Amino acid sequence: MLAIRLEKELEQELDLLAKSRNSSRSAVVREAIVRYLEDNEDLELARRALTEGGPRKSLNELRQELGLDD
Repeated sequence: MLAIRLEKELEQELDLLAKSRNSSRSAVVREAIVRYLEDNEDLELARRALTEGGPRKSLNELRQELGLDD
């Protein structure tokens, strides 16, 4: 269980978003927290990969390798 205080404007935006998704405040906040944690994990993995070195590819090389530029 987690309780947080939000500014009135933020709470109103949250309510609008939840309503537009036919969802609840809790579901929207839960999704936002999950995405935030996943993004931070990805960022940490990227930082670690940069500091450890190893082979690198440009975005163009990667796109070509994955067949995205066909």
